Amino acid sequence: MSQVSVCVYCGSRTGNNANYESQAIELGKFLAKNNWRLVYGAGDIGLMGAVANATQAAGGETFGVIPTHLLKREVGKTDLTRFVVTENMHERKKVMFMNCDAVVVLPGGAGSLDEFFEVLTWRQLGLHDKPIYLLNVDGYWEPLLGLIDHVIAQGFADSDIRDCLGVASSATDLADQIARAFS
Repeated sequence: MSQVSVCVYCGSRTGNNANYESQAIELGKFLAKNNWRLVYGAGDIGLMGAVANATQAAGGETFGVIPTHLLKREVGKTDLTRFVVTENMHERKKVMFMNCDAVVVLPGGAGSLDEFFEVLTWRQLGLHDKPIYLLNVDGYWEPLLGLIDHVIAQGFADSDIRDCLGVASSATDLADQIARAFS
């Protein structure tokens, strides 16, 4: 396989826990160190900006995709290796997903949840087999994992939906999981 591209979904804010940002920075460093390309939402704020700036500072390749209506709001980061502007959110998500080999979800809000559930649903339906990872910094995703377990327990999904997810508590653990997936 050629260069691995890792799509990172994450917040356009840094959140209330400083460890969210520090783990985003560590992830950016690991991406560059392993010669993995960052594919992300092209923002220069929040966790998006943290992971991108860390990847760039460590000499890594960056591929950002942003819709026109978010250029100002998310401070479109135009100094990326590749910067793509789309008409809308649907195109953004499609371009990001089509240009990655794995998906990582860092702490984030409704947009990150939307992106996560879309790729999880596609995986559940057999539309792709790309690995999906939750970076569960300080237990951030525990309520989400509990919800998925509830959906399974209530008969709305098979238990194998959990097999579609890798869960890592740190950027180091996550990098190890991605390396194993592509070795």
